[in-house]
Amino acid sequence: MKIMLLAFILLTGFTGFTQAQTKPAQATPAKAKKPATTAATTVKPSTTAAPTKKDGTPDMRYKSNKDAAKAAPATTHAKKDGTPDKRYKENKK
Repeated sequence: MKIMLLAFILLTGFTGFTQAQTKPAQATPAKAKKPATTAATTVKPSTTAAPTKKDGTPDMRYKSNKDAAKAAPATTHAKKDGTPDKRYKENKK
């Protein structure tokens, strides 16, 4: 009888531990947060007269935009984001 009582207590104890580790289901779904726009993710509108998309970036379906993209950059030493690297003399002007 003691063994059955001990087995029952252990069984109910283990059941309680497993129930405590699961997350309860949410009644209402959480709203999706919009990502905050930062200066690095915003796109500056192009200053050319070529066709652009709604967000201001050049539309690459047009030849004039493709040619402008293939043109060499103004500086020979540029950072990954395209800005001139000021460690070089020709960019310090």
